[in-house]
Amino acid sequence: MSNQVNLKSISSENPFWNIEVANKLIQRGKSRGFITEDEILYSIKDIEECVLEYEIFLDNLENLGIEIIETKESMLLSKKERNKKEELEKVPKKKTKKSLLEKAELISSDSIQMYLKEIGSVDLLTFQEEIALAKRKDKGERLAKQKLIEANLRLVVSIAKKFTGRKLSLLDLIQEGNVGLFRAVEKFDYRRGYKFSTYATWWIRQAITRALADQSRTIRIPVHMVETINKFQQKQRLLLQELGREPAPEEIAAEMEEDIKKIRHIIDISQDTVSIETSV
Repeated sequence: MSNQVNLKSISSENPFWNIEVANKLIQRGKSRGFITEDEILYSIKDIEECVLEYEIFLDNLENLGIEIIETKESMLLSKKERNKKEELEKVPKKKTKKSLLEKAELISSDSIQMYLKEIGSVDLLTFQEEIALAKRKDKGERLAKQKLIEANLRLVVSIAKKFTGRKLSLLDLIQEGNVGLFRAVEKFDYRRGYKFSTYATWWIRQAITRALADQSRTIRIPVHMVETINKFQQKQRLLLQELGREPAPEEIAAEMEEDIKKIRHIIDISQDTVSIETSV
């Protein structure tokens, strides 16, 4: 109950947060043990405007043992759609001047201020523009996907800033959030009726919190493998951005010019390292 008190004290200061809606979702979750992703997205219309309150709401769910179930339809493409998308991804891209999207993947501590200035100059999208771009994106148009991402890069920064002071730098938080944004663009279905920015907030936050959770573990990795794993993860992120999907091990091997067996070994080390959860 104390968590709900916290929500009420914050909600009075934020017109975008509706404590009654949040409590109804909690009651629904308590009655059956879970709520769905769609129920949250439909009920809390402006998650991107109330990230702090949303965090407390999620804490409530976790403390009460209420599970959030991902909506299957929004997570999976049909086999036909997937095959079509893979064919479109095989079309070679022309080498051009680095776009803002590419800069989002390559930002460094030295260039972050310039990056923040650039993304701040990009116009936000109206709901109608989001739908139009989403329709074009579904037809395989790369430029539409790029515009959806670039118009929401500042959303990543605003969410990332709320997680500063933990185990990752702002730069790392932004990079992790960008990965979540890329996935949101890939999976967004405009026919469901909610704003893209609301849906993207869900994925951005998920990517950041997962990265923070990973950092909360003491991971024992052979010293000589650390640099290789870092390079692997960098190439993996770049390919995710370029392909709009998770790259296959073979694709990463080709990009790194490494043997596929070594890449699979790196993946195994990354997944199977001995981890110790830190106490909270």
